[in-house]
Amino acid sequence: MTQHLTAQNGAPIADDQNSLTAGRRGPVGLQDWHLIEKLAHFNRERIPERVVHAKGSGAYGTFTLTQDLSRYTLAEHFNEVGKQTEVVVRFSTVGGEAGSADAERDPRGFAVRFYTKNGNHDIVGNNTPVFFLRDGIKFPDFIHTQKRNPITNLKDPQAMWDFWSLNPEALHQVTILMSDRGIPLNYRHMNGYGSHTFSLWNKQGERFWVKFHFKTQQGVRNLSNAEADTLKGIDPDHAQRDLYGAIEDGQAPKWTLYLQVMPERDADSYGINPFDLTKVWPHSDYPLIEAGVLELNRNPQNYFNEIEQAAFAPSNLVPGVGASPDKMLQARLFAYADAQRYRIGGNYNQLPVNCPHAAQPNHYQRAGAMAGGGCPYHGAQQESGVNYGPNTQQGPEQKPQYAEPPLAVEGNLDRFDRFEEENVEQAGNLYRLMSDTQRQALADTIAATLSQVTAPVQQRMLAQFAGADAEYAERVAQAIEAVRG
Repeated sequence: MTQHLTAQNGAPIADDQNSLTAGRRGPVGLQDWHLIEKLAHFNRERIPERVVHAKGSGAYGTFTLTQDLSRYTLAEHFNEVGKQTEVVVRFSTVGGEAGSADAERDPRGFAVRFYTKNGNHDIVGNNTPVFFLRDGIKFPDFIHTQKRNPITNLKDPQAMWDFWSLNPEALHQVTILMSDRGIPLNYRHMNGYGSHTFSLWNKQGERFWVKFHFKTQQGVRNLSNAEADTLKGIDPDHAQRDLYGAIEDGQAPKWTLYLQVMPERDADSYGINPFDLTKVWPHSDYPLIEAGVLELNRNPQNYFNEIEQAAFAPSNLVPGVGASPDKMLQARLFAYADAQRYRIGGNYNQLPVNCPHAAQPNHYQRAGAMAGGGCPYHGAQQESGVNYGPNTQQGPEQKPQYAEPPLAVEGNLDRFDRFEEENVEQAGNLYRLMSDTQRQALADTIAATLSQVTAPVQQRMLAQFAGADAEYAERVAQAIEAVRG
């Protein structure tokens, strides 16, 4: 007898694959209690390491603006050429535990915090411009497939490929992950991306959609499967060692920040959904605009205090930078900060690495675990009798001049069909950009694990590959036969 899916209170779930959104492109409605329950429970599944991005490395540095972006944004760190902003950056692998090897085939986290005069601005992205999913309601399920099987406690290729075969939106990112780009040489020799679409707005109230690209000045370099397997045995912490050593030796790694900027009015008529995290914006449509240089030049003095407790969150936004209707981003706006409250505590922003270095915290939030220290860069917050607003006791007041322009939304609040968007075209375009050697390496890497799963899953994946490019499917099928001998 088939069991029906329920929430934790036993209520049947009608749709577990689509968030409740206003119109087909969103935004997501806060009343989607099933989404909130899934994300909130997911954030509490591991103690004490991060649920994802558990193993990481980090350092401090500066961001120097090389082009004034005031025509797009009033964010102060993106105005005035030559301005320097203190930053902290954390790199990571996504799926592995805290003791896993740095050379695993896995996306890499690329999180940047700007300590701006108007608060902390975090860009919490990866080394890839896209992701496996476009809707955050699927994220807990996806990560379960990347972690250990609950019975065997082993990594589970069947779960991984079964999920991907039922979610064709993942094919673009799967193609990147299984390609030569899937194992960066180290953190210095890889790019970083905000991945999501964010918003910028200027003093005139004009909104622009934006994507952030950090291009390494060290050059992109990657590992083959054989090289990675050797490194995992010789030095599982090689990327951490490389980053720390380079900075100590005075070889400060650098990245150039570029932006892709889309006028707000373009979104409705553009050929793809600009808020779909599984898609890129072709540079021919929206060219890269150079913005500045990110440099890492100072190692932490205490790894746990400064990197392990660094609490990045996409919801750390500042005036001039905002979110977008991107469904994955909207889920992360809640999930990341909530995970940090659980992992570190409700007052995690009082820790030195998390408090705003260049801005005075001033709010009505009081009490909670570890309260009272205050931001060490500005001293303890005044503990007056007023912990509410508005008030007549000279408490901090809101600043309406920083309000984001209104976002027009339309459409029915509903859970829209997950197969509405096109899924395979950009994966096919990427495949056709590869050399013959790269295509074969991609097929061989896929076959190494896809050969271990059931025939129905293999057939669903081969159909996806064929939809992207017929040769793609043929190469993978031949590689599977070669593995079987």
